[in-house]
Amino acid sequence: MATATLLLRQVNLLEGPDCPPRICDALLRGDRLISLGGDALGDGSVDWTIDASQLWLGPALVDPHSVLREPLQGRDETLDSLAAAARAGGYGTVALLPWARPWRDCPEAFDLSWTSPQRLLLWGAFSQGGNDQELARHAEQLEAGACGLAAGASLPPLALLERGLRLAEMGPSPLLVAPRDPSLSRDGFVRERVEALRSGWPVDPFLSEVLPLQALLSLTTVLPEAPLRLMNLSTAEGVELLRRAINPPPASVCWWHLLADCGQLDPDAEGWRLIPSLGGPGDRQALISAMAEGLLSAVAVHHEALDAEERLLPLDQRRPGIAGHGLVLPMLWQELVVGHGWSPALLWQALCWGPCRFLGLEPLRLEPGSGDWILFDPLAAASFGEGGDPSQAANRPDPGDPRLRGRVVASGFSERERWALAASRKR
Repeated sequence: MATATLLLRQVNLLEGPDCPPRICDALLRGDRLISLGGDALGDGSVDWTIDASQLWLGPALVDPHSVLREPLQGRDETLDSLAAAARAGGYGTVALLPWARPWRDCPEAFDLSWTSPQRLLLWGAFSQGGNDQELARHAEQLEAGACGLAAGASLPPLALLERGLRLAEMGPSPLLVAPRDPSLSRDGFVRERVEALRSGWPVDPFLSEVLPLQALLSLTTVLPEAPLRLMNLSTAEGVELLRRAINPPPASVCWWHLLADCGQLDPDAEGWRLIPSLGGPGDRQALISAMAEGLLSAVAVHHEALDAEERLLPLDQRRPGIAGHGLVLPMLWQELVVGHGWSPALLWQALCWGPCRFLGLEPLRLEPGSGDWILFDPLAAASFGEGGDPSQAANRPDPGDPRLRGRVVASGFSERERWALAASRKR
């Protein structure tokens, strides 16, 4: 089957960030996109033809930062299970933070990879062991293949941060930092909003994000060429600060903060325990608006898996985090495209082209010969169980509505799904 050809008739095409969506025919052979438009018939040798008028063909999605603590023998997630979950969700590129055991802070640690065309990128460490005491070997990590450098889940001391930036061993490679000060969080894990106070959750003041964000924005005025990236902005106040900044650095937002808030999430549902804290309805709306206008640059999965045993612990006794590469595209399609009127191109900007630029990569484009493509059916029944999302993580959120639609039905890195699609829809 590897050399069989599949003709998509009248597919909705998302070609690249500077190309308006269009409808055309597309020819696939094996795992490659062979031709588009008038050349789609190629030499006339076609095994299957599909009416693709309800399907969207676009570049694979890009996750700018996620966490995998034990890549080879993790009980919560492994390198292989994460790759399978990313494939199911349409993610061709995932960048892993250095938050691992041991912390990824030396050149010898950059030997992890996936089978092409899936790409595994690795962030290097800003400080040794992630302890914010001494700088790690920046140049050596980048030479070993790091896509950039990342600090931990909170803002490093400003003196250490400025020192690392002034040494400039990272060159133009991005430095990812979180605008968060845990000493101001008061052990709360839901943002201090009226809804959280009514429900009795331990609350986290918005100042735990705003004050470190102010410090970072001040630093960018002193060092305007610093390649800073802000990780997981989460508050309406933070969005407003970014909007008023003269030259705001690129910033990401976790996908779950666009979908859930403390005013509408069921008290028994997964998704309460996060870093940064889950916000209120106003925070969620501010983040959605900022993403739509381009003030925020990228949506991150920020996958942090828990195993089944740890998932049973009380919220205040377990590690924060949420998982779900397989859920991101269908749930955000329903929320943003169907619910907020986003165009599919704007969603791809948030999930693909924006994350590419965030990582310092050229935005992906659909071109003949590419294997980095996905085919999304927004009307197909979503599949989140066995075979739908093969992640081992026990802390994936429940989509809630069993009628949720949307599924990646084929991709350049999932042979089985592609030919199952063809067999079920051949004409």
